[in-house]
Amino acid sequence: MSKDQSRQKLGEAKKRAIVSICLNFFLAIGKGTAGILSGSTALLGDAINSTTDVFASTAVFVGILVAGREHPSFPYGLYKAETVAALATSVIVILAGYEIARQALFGVASNPDVFIALPVAAVSLLLSLSFGLIQLRAGKRLNSPALNADAKDYLADSLSTGVVLISLIAVPFGYNIDRFAAGIVSLFIFYAGGQLLIGALKELLDASIDRETERKIVRFVEEYPRISRVKKCFSRNAGGRYLVDMDVELHTPSHKIADLVADRLEEELLVEFPGLVLARIRPHFAPSEFTRRVIPVKSPDGEFSIQHLASAPWFLVETHNRESKEVKKRQFIENRYRDAKKKKGLLVGRWLLRLKPDEIVSEDSESVALALLKEAGVEVVQPSSVTSTMM
Repeated sequence: MSKDQSRQKLGEAKKRAIVSICLNFFLAIGKGTAGILSGSTALLGDAINSTTDVFASTAVFVGILVAGREHPSFPYGLYKAETVAALATSVIVILAGYEIARQALFGVASNPDVFIALPVAAVSLLLSLSFGLIQLRAGKRLNSPALNADAKDYLADSLSTGVVLISLIAVPFGYNIDRFAAGIVSLFIFYAGGQLLIGALKELLDASIDRETERKIVRFVEEYPRISRVKKCFSRNAGGRYLVDMDVELHTPSHKIADLVADRLEEELLVEFPGLVLARIRPHFAPSEFTRRVIPVKSPDGEFSIQHLASAPWFLVETHNRESKEVKKRQFIENRYRDAKKKKGLLVGRWLLRLKPDEIVSEDSESVALALLKEAGVEVVQPSSVTSTMM
């Protein structure tokens, strides 16, 4: 992900946080006014929840605002500011749950006025649920933990409001379960706050990224040309984004090629994994006993193809001893993208990279496929130097 893309996403997250603050303020005023006028303990408790959400949403906005800043004292960025905001949100939510529970246990029982409280509860439920789902999708798309925390807070709020709504619907039938509903609301709030608290603490303590994502990154690196294996891999969360630090082994005798491969790989990792904000590859070059060479040929009889690299009908993949030049293995592979109508060079280049060649035999200097191979550190060999091995 480029810096411009990151700033754009943070800008969108800021706008959503501002909308969240305004909506929470509106819900808090509406529920609080209706709760006082109707005498509903549960709706008043729900109003307290929405009031704390105003402060929580403000913390989210501040966290997102700080996350977009750069400072020389924080070379990895201020991405964890969003995690701090999520932590603040969780604490506020838990305190709200405590206050609601206290009112449910020790508050004065009353018979709420349904005609005032019911419409407000219904509208509040609709607004909280709708905005929570919208915010959750935005949080996942923008990979923002603060927006995800805010969305879960709204969804928890909609659940608690739903309980209040049910208790109000039961009143005309002679069931006054207002305080009981307030107690259930507090349980919802405690659970949501606890989940947010645990998640935020894990990120602040530099928990590793999830194992599945880490395995995908390692697999991608080990399939890259010239890479023999990943020796070490360290990863950690950074406010919903993640950092990766790797030691890799390359089978090449050249420091120059090792550095080229490492630099190129760092760039491609950021593109392949959008949540990755920093990839550091430390190459350890170790000459391999064998070299894998790819040669474009006309057919499985091994005659060299002089046409455009991407249009070669077949490719001969040879594995030979680096010192003795003795061929240990030969395999003919048909070019699966030879007849592609669009982006043939790109398709063939990517396909050849998956074969993990050390050398490519070609005299096609303007090929897109060849350019991809060269950027990945694959050496280009002239056809005249391999004529004898193809006989």
